[in-house]
Amino acid sequence: MELNNDNYSAHISAQFNEELELIRTQLLTMGGMVERQVHDCVDALLNGDIELAEASQKVDKQTNEMELMIDEQCTTIIARRQPAASDLRLIIAVSKATTNLERMGDEASRICRHAIDLVEEGESPRGYQEVRHIGHLIQEMVKDVLTAFARNDTELAYRVAKMDKSVDQEYSSAMRSLATYMMEDPRSISSVMNVIWVLRSLERIGDHARAMAEHLIYLVSGTDVRHSSLKQIKKTVAEEK
Repeated sequence: MELNNDNYSAHISAQFNEELELIRTQLLTMGGMVERQVHDCVDALLNGDIELAEASQKVDKQTNEMELMIDEQCTTIIARRQPAASDLRLIIAVSKATTNLERMGDEASRICRHAIDLVEEGESPRGYQEVRHIGHLIQEMVKDVLTAFARNDTELAYRVAKMDKSVDQEYSSAMRSLATYMMEDPRSISSVMNVIWVLRSLERIGDHARAMAEHLIYLVSGTDVRHSSLKQIKKTVAEEK
């Protein structure tokens, strides 16, 4: 029987597209889990909710498993399909973004641990306002970068990168304020240090969200904007339009 090469090629192409769409969907599913974990860890801290903190910590195992699964699928696609151009960029972007999400989950788990310590020690006299404010910014960054991936929206990705600068400024200001407070009241050092580590984890989550935004811009534009200034990233996004 003679094989119809056109039909065969179309079949293979359709399968390939399904595989690419699957890893993209799985990335967004994992992103939803991490987004919820970040929300819950901040909520658990602010409300002194040990049960929520412990439940949020358990999600970390699921995100670790998803990272391994997505990475394996990316490797398999590269080996079997030998993708090029935008298809290869998608696989690379998904693989790197998955790593960022897993690390966000690790930081959220650390926040939960400090939240539990704070409840057991007695709440910190300072720092909760800073956690609430920076936590809100971080949650917005995570939500927006996932939306950017879902829509291939480079402008939204740029806004996420820009927001990271605001988070860094707020973080630096909070560190100065809390350091001053500990010098004035050494008895507060233990509890305030827990808050400082929480803020550090939140700042790192922001860094990972920015990295994801940069991966999305690379995926869409083909330009690697890592280590680029906001001005350079904005120019790349404008040129892509």
